[in-house]
Amino acid sequence: MNDAHPGADPGFDPGLDPVRAPWQEPMRAALEEAGLAPATGDVPVGAVVLAPDGTVIGRGRNEREATGDPTGHAEVLALREAARAVGEWRLSGCTLVVTLEPCTMCAGAIVLSRLDRVVYGAVDEKAGAAGSLWDVVRDRRLNHRPEVVSGVLADECSALLTRFFRDR
Repeated sequence: MNDAHPGADPGFDPGLDPVRAPWQEPMRAALEEAGLAPATGDVPVGAVVLAPDGTVIGRGRNEREATGDPTGHAEVLALREAARAVGEWRLSGCTLVVTLEPCTMCAGAIVLSRLDRVVYGAVDEKAGAAGSLWDVVRDRRLNHRPEVVSGVLADECSALLTRFFRDR
């Protein structure tokens, strides 16, 4: 199975996709973070925040089980670290790269942090809030709507989650 977006032609090569290809390297960094989460019993979701110049200024992985914190999602933790790095809550010009489509809580944090863009790998059909179940991040009623790029290394991101839940 290739990493093609839904409806792509069978010859589609995700490595040549001009929309998704630039985000593969940062997604691999998010996958590295995700791979650390199962050691604490957490679902393997990882995230990185990129500064406008592309450097990583925030990292996070799910830590709800590790910390007992219901807000311990990869995205929230990466946003907190990025805000500390830039010295304010506004993350204008920044991009969040995350292995799983954000939930409603994380989508709200994305909007409120004024990120320019969210890039995600696997679709979350049960709780996704960036286009699948809900579309909080692009809701016209909100004052900020970041760009959304979905499906980056989707197969790799999905496989990590599938292995985690299969092995439980």
